[in-house]
Amino acid sequence: MSRQRRGLLGILLAAALVCVGFRPAGAVDAPRHGIAMHGEPALPEGFSHLPYANPDAPQNGRIILALQGSYDSLNPLIVLGVAPDVVPRYVLQSMMMRSLDEAFTVYGLVARSAEMPDDRSSVTFNLDPRARFSDGHSLTAEDVRFTFELLRKHGKPFYRSSFGQVRAVEVENPHRIRFDLSGANDQELPLNIAMMPIFAAHATNPETFANTTLTPPVGSGPFEVTEVRPGERVVLKRRQDYWGKDLPITKGLYNFDEIRYDFYRDANTMFEAFKAGLYDYRLEGDPDRWSTGYDFPAVRDGRIALETLPIRTPKGMNGFVFNTRRPLFADPRVRDAIGHLFDFEWANRNLYYGLLTRSDSYFAGSDLSAIGRPAGEQELALLAPFPGAVRQDILEGRWSPPASDGSGRDRDQARRALQMLDEAGWSLDGATLRRKGSGEAFSFEMLVNSRQQERLALNFAQSLSRIGILARVRLVDDVQFWRRLSTFDFDMVQWVWPASASPGNEQRNRWSSAAAQRGGSLNYSGASSPAIDRLIDALLEARTREDFVSTVRALDRVLLSGFYVVPLFYLNDQWLAHRSGLKHPDNLPLLGTSIDTWWWQPP
Repeated sequence: MSRQRRGLLGILLAAALVCVGFRPAGAVDAPRHGIAMHGEPALPEGFSHLPYANPDAPQNGRIILALQGSYDSLNPLIVLGVAPDVVPRYVLQSMMMRSLDEAFTVYGLVARSAEMPDDRSSVTFNLDPRARFSDGHSLTAEDVRFTFELLRKHGKPFYRSSFGQVRAVEVENPHRIRFDLSGANDQELPLNIAMMPIFAAHATNPETFANTTLTPPVGSGPFEVTEVRPGERVVLKRRQDYWGKDLPITKGLYNFDEIRYDFYRDANTMFEAFKAGLYDYRLEGDPDRWSTGYDFPAVRDGRIALETLPIRTPKGMNGFVFNTRRPLFADPRVRDAIGHLFDFEWANRNLYYGLLTRSDSYFAGSDLSAIGRPAGEQELALLAPFPGAVRQDILEGRWSPPASDGSGRDRDQARRALQMLDEAGWSLDGATLRRKGSGEAFSFEMLVNSRQQERLALNFAQSLSRIGILARVRLVDDVQFWRRLSTFDFDMVQWVWPASASPGNEQRNRWSSAAAQRGGSLNYSGASSPAIDRLIDALLEARTREDFVSTVRALDRVLLSGFYVVPLFYLNDQWLAHRSGLKHPDNLPLLGTSIDTWWWQPP
């Protein structure tokens, strides 16, 4: 057969394959304006603005916000230091930006578009040539590559583990960069790369990047840091020359001329400052304060408005966390037994005005939760290689956190806990619980960093004392608290792992075996399980929403079976207090309201 005829047949065959929908592996789609974790973006190409933003919002004034604690750095992307999130939020920008109205979808920001094959074995970003840093330098693909390498080497564990999967990075031209993701099999990885905050290569020293710093970085975002008072204040002012102010993704956002963050050492001082009018917007999380603390003149005369907004995302897990690296908590039977001593019913009624809901899942209040649902065929197949990883009652959807009679002294729960502890090798010796054989007393420290946490921990410690367990509650300041957490230097701590509508790579940093050994990770429990590791990989490999939901439920069952926490509670709504002149769009996004969509409306 002649070369000409072979070529013609090849063309005809390729055309036929296209007609029937065949796509060779690694074939790249046309440039896309957004990337969804599963399916397609909800907003069409050429959308005018985000559905939860008001493009006609007035842009004026100053808003003062408050944060509890202190800070010694402006870079929250590295391991060292305590830093607020203001720099990556307002000063730096990413190639694409997440929509708060979808489970996990990103749309073009610094990047006009992205190109990606169906198997997500690579992703290529086409940058907007108009993108500029605040000093006038163009933002190019080299800045993206530079930042990627910095975070892969020096970033927090999330960046190191996620970006470590990338095989190669190629700058194809000043406004085009390609990431080779072959072998990663991680459907979320392109989105995480797209959301990476971009530093200016010409203005960032890679030798000192991993060190704490109070020098504001050069960024391409809508604000610049204009004032830094260590531990006291950070002030940002709007850039008049911000290059992206007319992009669809930013219309209706960033409506204040100045944003000021004030820092307060403790929760009570911060609340009193709000009552005195020293800051403008407050997200309340204390049911006691919400029920009794907002009857003050500014609320009564209308200067302060109170709002209750729905939370439509999974509620995550709030709990007393066992550090299973400690021999005392190595046995899950011990951890399960201790959970029987937390009297949620009493605490909710007497401490929280009955406003809280019991945490019962790592993805509570959503279709991702395993609670009340027997494992389906897909879950059973995922769990089959790990016999014993899920307890039978949890597999069948029959388990729920222990419920008490609400008396604060439930004897049945105490007897059940002692029985379980006896099976695990502990018994009462007079008024002290001791390990059989060695006589070691059962005692540990509960680390807290607020009076609110202290009150709950003291209540729990009192319940534990009824079965001979000595739990010492230690209140420390923010600096010591975060230092001890980063080195896993604690026995038990109260912690909240928020849940998104699309759990992903952050689960590695919370639960993987690698994260358990890595200082600075969020695997405070020390969870280390082949089943967990495999299920995290599987949820990142899931191509369809159905596969994804089954995998997350299976992960939920394994985590619950590990009894890594004593489940506490969550709020069903957001409680907001703010100056009455602050307004927000009527259309609230799926992931909750953001101050970036609010504006001042003078009376």
